[in-house]
Amino acid sequence: MPSTTDSVRRSVMAAMAALPLAGGAASAAPQALNKQHRSKKLVAYFSRSGNTRVVAGLIHRALGADLFEMLPARPYPDDYLETVEQARQERDSGRERALASKVSDIARYETVFLGFPIWGETVPPVVRTFLSVHDLSGKVLVTFITHGGYGLGNSRAVLARAAPKSQLRQGFTMEADQERATMNQVNAWLQSAERGAWPGADHQPTRR
Repeated sequence: MPSTTDSVRRSVMAAMAALPLAGGAASAAPQALNKQHRSKKLVAYFSRSGNTRVVAGLIHRALGADLFEMLPARPYPDDYLETVEQARQERDSGRERALASKVSDIARYETVFLGFPIWGETVPPVVRTFLSVHDLSGKVLVTFITHGGYGLGNSRAVLARAAPKSQLRQGFTMEADQERATMNQVNAWLQSAERGAWPGADHQPTRR
C-alpha cells in the first residue's frame, strides 16, 4: 500500500509539472550546490505540525532547490490552543512576528516556492513577516499550502498585497491538519470516559 509520503509526492510532482517555472524545467534529481552552480530556486516554508515541512522537503529534493525554514524569533507555545490564540490576536491586530533569520541573498533567486499552513483562514504572521522583509519583485512566487479542511481563506489576497511585484502562482494545496484532528479525537475519547464508557473497556460489574 502506498505511504502517505508517496501520495503527497505524486500530488506535489503533478502540481509542479503544470507550472511554467522560471529557470528551466524541473530536474528529476537534486543538483549539488557549489561555487560553480548555485540554485536559482528557493523553497521557503513555515511549518508547525510537520505537514508543510514534508512537502517542502519533497520540492527541495526534486528540484535541487535551496531550502529555508521560517522560524519565529520568539517561538510559539508548544500547546496547540495557546498557539491558536496568539495567532488569532496577531491576525486581528495585523501584527507580524519577527523572524529568527533572513535569507541573506534573496536577490539571486528567480523562483521562490512559498509554503505554509492556513491559520485562522489566512496567512500565518511569520509568513507575512517573511514577505515584508524580503524583496520578491519580479520573482515567480509559487505557493504550496496545507489547511485543515476550511480552504485557503483570504490567503491569496494577502499574498497579492504583500508581494505585489511578484508573479504569484498557486502550485499545490493539500488538506492536512493533524493537530486539530488529534485534539478532536482525544476530546471525543475523554468525553466518552466521562460518560463511563471507556472504548474497549470491560464494563462487567465487579463482584464484592
